[in-house]
Amino acid sequence: VVPGETALAFYKAKNPTDRPIIGISTYNVIPFEAGQYFNKIQCFCFEEQRLNPQEEVDMPVFFYIDPEFAEDPKMAKVNLITLSYTFFEAKEGQKLPLPGYQ
Repeated sequence: VVPGETALAFYKAKNPTDRPIIGISTYNVIPFEAGQYFNKIQCFCFEEQRLNPQEEVDMPVFFYIDPEFAEDPKMAKVNLITLSYTFFEAKEGQKLPLPGYQ
């Protein structure tokens, strides 16, 4: 992905069980310092997703890397940014803590 240009990626999720699952996805950007330049335009994360038994879905994320990434001297040696997601079953009444806050 070239900084400043939009990109579309798909993440595959599968429910291997015999019951429906409602889940939520959270994301991570590595290296952490590059996270400030990662901008999601549209994403499935932080929204509940229902997966039926044995269902497999492709979930889209539309994003761009801020062009200022290329101007930041601390990012000069960063050639690879990894975006990863964790999908976990939502529990009724359970609230997610906000990252960085206690």
